[in-house]
Amino acid sequence: MSTTGVIRCKAAVAWELGKPLSIEDVEVAPPKVHEVRIKIIASGVCHTDQEYLTGQFRQFPLVLGHEAAGIVESVGPEVTKFSQGDKVIPLFLPQCGECERCLSPKTNQCRKNWTNTQAGVMADGTSRISYKGQQVYQFLGVSSFSQYTVVPDTSLAKIRSDAPLDKVCLLGCGVSTGYGAAVKAAKVEADSSCAVFGLGAVGLAAIMGCQAAKASRIIGVDVNPERFAKARLFGATECVNPKDHAKTIQEVLLDLTSGGGGLRSGVCRESSCYDLCVRVH
Repeated sequence: MSTTGVIRCKAAVAWELGKPLSIEDVEVAPPKVHEVRIKIIASGVCHTDQEYLTGQFRQFPLVLGHEAAGIVESVGPEVTKFSQGDKVIPLFLPQCGECERCLSPKTNQCRKNWTNTQAGVMADGTSRISYKGQQVYQFLGVSSFSQYTVVPDTSLAKIRSDAPLDKVCLLGCGVSTGYGAAVKAAKVEADSSCAVFGLGAVGLAAIMGCQAAKASRIIGVDVNPERFAKARLFGATECVNPKDHAKTIQEVLLDLTSGGGGLRSGVCRESSCYDLCVRVH
C-alpha cells in the first residue's frame, strides 16, 4: 500500500553518552522495501537501554527503546505479511530465515541482520529517523522511544487484535528473555528444582517458564524481600534472602536441595544478584 509521507512526531533523543534524554520533534520517513512504519502505543524501559546510553553505544544522536507494542501505520513495497491497522510487537532480533544462524535450532541471532541492527541503521545503511535533516540512529532496529518508527518486516510479530498493548509490550524483551532462559537455555525439566536469581520482571518471567516446564521446586533468590509475595504469585515455591543466612547462598541452596543434584539456576540482569548466581555456577 502507499505511504503518507514523512511523519513529524515526538521522540526521546539521546544526544551524548551518559546525558539525559531530550524530547524532540523528529521526522520519520516512509518505509522502504520490506519495511513497516508503526505507531508506538506502549513501550517498556529495559536495563539494556540504560547500558547503551552509559557506555555501549558510540553513535549519536540515538533514539533508544526496544520493548514495545504498536499499530501498523503503513507498509513499504513487497511487504506481504502486514497491513495498516495490524497490532504488532517489534523484535530487536530480526530473522532473515536463510542464514545458518536462522536455520539453526541453537540460536536466533541472525548473522545477516545483526550487523545493521548493531550499527543503528536499516538495510540500506541509513536511518528512517532524522532531526532537522540530521540522521538519528535507531536502537536495535526498533527505537520505541519515538511515537512512530520504521522497522524491517522481519522484525515484527503480528498479535491478536484484542491484545492489550500496554501489557503485551513486555513480550518484546523482558518476558521472552526470562521465560526463554528457563525453557530454552536451562531446559528445565519436569519435577526438577530451580533457582531464579533476581525477582524483577525478567526473574518473574523465568519463574513462569519454570512453572510451565513443571518444575517441582522453584526457589526465588533476592536481597529485597518485598519481591517475595509477587514471586510466589507467579509460581515460586519458596524464596530466599541471602542476607538472612550466615552460610553462603551456594551452601543454602545445597541444603535446600539435598546437595544440589539436578539444580538449575538462572539470573536476571540485576547487579545485586548477578554475582551470587555466577558463584553458584
